[in-house]
Amino acid sequence: MPSPLSGPFRRDRFFQFGLLLVALVIGAAVLAPLLAPGGPYTGDPATAYLLPPSLGHLLGTDTQGRDVLTRVIYGARISLAVGVISQVVASLLGVTLGLISGYYGRRVDAIIMRFADVTLAFPTLLLLIAVAAAVNPSLPVVFVVIGIVGWAAMARLVRGQVLVLKGAEYVLAARALGAPDRRILFRHLLPNVRAQVIVAATLGMAGAIMAEAALSFVGLGAQPPTPSWGSMVADGRDLLRVAPWVSFAPGIAIGLAVLGFNLVGDTLREAFDPKLRTER
Repeated sequence: MPSPLSGPFRRDRFFQFGLLLVALVIGAAVLAPLLAPGGPYTGDPATAYLLPPSLGHLLGTDTQGRDVLTRVIYGARISLAVGVISQVVASLLGVTLGLISGYYGRRVDAIIMRFADVTLAFPTLLLLIAVAAAVNPSLPVVFVVIGIVGWAAMARLVRGQVLVLKGAEYVLAARALGAPDRRILFRHLLPNVRAQVIVAATLGMAGAIMAEAALSFVGLGAQPPTPSWGSMVADGRDLLRVAPWVSFAPGIAIGLAVLGFNLVGDTLREAFDPKLRTER
């Protein structure tokens, strides 16, 4: 059976570029100790205070004399972690509740979807700030909060697919043979919504990276001196006229990482949905 990514998508320059950006983020996260052996916390403010980009410091240094490139590389670890962990949480909650809601319908569906409506009624960033501010700001809390806030969109997506699939012949046959609901949900319905879940999770990783950066920017995410891209942008916001590299470097890293996951997610969505496929 041919891969859904065969044909024109293998030659899609946008997909290849997005894949390259994602690979760079993953490579930086995995190989950070080799790429930047000095670590993100070492610096001498007396001799390396706000040094401009040079051969010794390709992206300059910050107010603590720390190498900005090194901190950007280590920041990829946090961004990748928040993307993966938050989407695992969102997928576990959203897929489970979406399957239950779409399959059982009626009162169960009404209750779950009303919770989803309430969650989606609030602007995502404001809801994240409200929840994160209610507890002690820390990275584990941010990872879980972003995942919990993102469950509703995933649940709605899965519910919509299940509403279509639960009337399929193979589902009706499984019911006629006496298969328990759990088997029908996880052996027959779940595999058929897997592609949509993968696409949603890939696109969700871009949103999670932006959400973590926003929370860290306002002081509700990673706490200093943790090398989070959002907190690095916040550290340099008062230095834009004298040392713009302190904020520009992590800001560009955020943009490229989000762009990469969005390009890959868009291509996967077109690949798995024939209605969206276009020859590019």
